[in-house]
Amino acid sequence: MAIWILGATGRTGREIAVQVAARGGTPVLVGRSAERLRKTAAEIGLGDAEVVETADAAAEIARRRPAVVVNTIGGYAETAVPIARACLPGGHYVDLANDLVAMPRLIALHDEAVAAGSTFVTGAGFGVLGTEAVVALLCADRATPRDVRVDALPSVAIEGGRLGEALAQSIVSGLTTGGLRYENGQRVPARLAADPRLHALPDGQTAKSAGGPTGELLAAHLASGAPNVVATSGLVPSAPVVRAILPVAGALLRIPAVRRFAVRRMAAAEVKPAPRPREHSWGHAVVTWPDGTTREAWLRAGDAMEFTANATAETAVRLARGEGRPGAYTPAGALGAELAEAAGAKFVISAP
Repeated sequence: MAIWILGATGRTGREIAVQVAARGGTPVLVGRSAERLRKTAAEIGLGDAEVVETADAAAEIARRRPAVVVNTIGGYAETAVPIARACLPGGHYVDLANDLVAMPRLIALHDEAVAAGSTFVTGAGFGVLGTEAVVALLCADRATPRDVRVDALPSVAIEGGRLGEALAQSIVSGLTTGGLRYENGQRVPARLAADPRLHALPDGQTAKSAGGPTGELLAAHLASGAPNVVATSGLVPSAPVVRAILPVAGALLRIPAVRRFAVRRMAAAEVKPAPRPREHSWGHAVVTWPDGTTREAWLRAGDAMEFTANATAETAVRLARGEGRPGAYTPAGALGAELAEAAGAKFVISAP
């Protein structure tokens, strides 16, 4: 069954297409230029793949009714809901959102998706699944915990070239949202880059992280039901000087003109290629129950972008096979913690 990949000429879209085909799915490359799509298909060894040129993805989806749509075009706070709704009834939707604006908007479509027999999955990459799967594993068949802490520690090889608008928007969105956490079941403000940590990783290396407004926070809360949740990320700067200026930068970026200017400049910035800083990416969770019992575990993956492509492709192919349940979910909520293992990760359980 056809799996449409929006933004198929980008790095992530290209790799997802390859992984969908490797899993027996039928990738359809979708974008604004048929010429670029055909060139991409040839470059990634999918020369026979169908391509769809369109400037209005939602309208074309509603007209042609693909089985699954994978959204990699970014700007999920604006793109996710109209594209997901275009899949109704019966079609399925997957995206890579990892922020606390886009993800709640898609989750809010749960009842619509149930009524239409569709499955919507948001946050299908290392961001979200890398920590959510650990929480789901630790909380399986147990009472609701009191406290959860998750730490996302990706390791990514950087391709040279322009940063791109999708990533620039994501960075600026994080700065303007500010820090957040759950306290007594309510999402409350926190200082951006709070809770800095130096982690001793299971492989003997170390990594730093700090608190930020990422989708891992929402996913950990949904997976556990815990009233108190904290999430940190290795992508949030933890150096004291940078942490001190982040709130000021965030306040300035809330000014629309400043925000637009910052996104344009960041999107055009040239990034030098670099190998990934560590062999492994790690997702980490510590869960504590009301009686004081604490459990801790890690998820070990390779390059976080490779894991993202594998996880997204695995999600899309499973939905195409009818394995999802109707509704709107985070990835482990839709398909279980073992989805992370199917994407190539391994769980490492810490001793009690």
